[in-house]
Amino acid sequence: MGSGMEKELNNGRLSAAPVISAAGLGKSFGPRRVLDGLSFTLARGESVGFLGPNGAGKTTCINILLGLVEKSAGELRIFGLEVPRRHREIKYRIGVVPQADSLDPDLSVEENLLTYAGYFRIARRQARERTDELLQFFALQSRRHEIIEQLSGGQRRRLLLARALINEPELLILDEPTIGLDPQARHLIWERLAVLQEQGTTMLLTSHYLDEVSRLCGRVLILDHGRIVAEGQPQQLVSELVGSEVYEVEGTPAELDLLARDFARCDASMERVGDRLFVYAREDCSRLESVLGAARTWLRRPANLEDLFIQLTGRSLRES
Repeated sequence: MGSGMEKELNNGRLSAAPVISAAGLGKSFGPRRVLDGLSFTLARGESVGFLGPNGAGKTTCINILLGLVEKSAGELRIFGLEVPRRHREIKYRIGVVPQADSLDPDLSVEENLLTYAGYFRIARRQARERTDELLQFFALQSRRHEIIEQLSGGQRRRLLLARALINEPELLILDEPTIGLDPQARHLIWERLAVLQEQGTTMLLTSHYLDEVSRLCGRVLILDHGRIVAEGQPQQLVSELVGSEVYEVEGTPAELDLLARDFARCDASMERVGDRLFVYAREDCSRLESVLGAARTWLRRPANLEDLFIQLTGRSLRES
């Protein structure tokens, strides 16, 4: 990756400055406030998940990072450089995988990479070498002369990733990198991203696939209504804010009333959704499983990031 690393003096020692540093970031569109005092940092080599329901402010924040939208308030620095004033310098050090397919349909796989390399003024010989490496890395070398419409969805996503890496970015921003893919294609992309992590690539990932976030990210930021409502390591947040296990129980209102009374004897929180009862256990509640015999159906499973996400942001669908 790139070598332009800013340093700062801290207690007599040199330490790497944050790749991203946002303080009090705000954005309004007319009377609608989309970002409301957002503050966070992204350290070099970190992989951070940027999560939130539709309308939480994720896309607006990403667009501000990319210089596509101007902030209304706050300070933002990337690589220690002020945004948007130094955006021209910053963009040469960032790779972006957009949610929408932005590949050129009239060009071949290889031509898409070489053309994109030209935007970064990469010498032709170096661009060809880098293209060969990336096609090999993403298992696309046999497709190099095919036009885009001949590729599968998984191959297109891999090509978008390859394109984002053509300039050897220090920061990789991934917006729903495996959206719409089958399990095999998703796993292949996860494998390649894991290799990049091992090589020290800094990543900011947005995804509605929370199993993907749990797998790839060492830290998550959960946004709602333009603010960060939770931040930390995924499993630690789940344990602290949700519990260790979840019971999902279906039954009649009378049955669920009785079960809720029984589970109140355990250290757990509960949620009723229609004919279902969710029990979020913070201790071993297996001693109460005998009372579940009368329930229509029930399931016991480990608590996960999706449980945390829903508890923090709700179950209701929202408009973007």
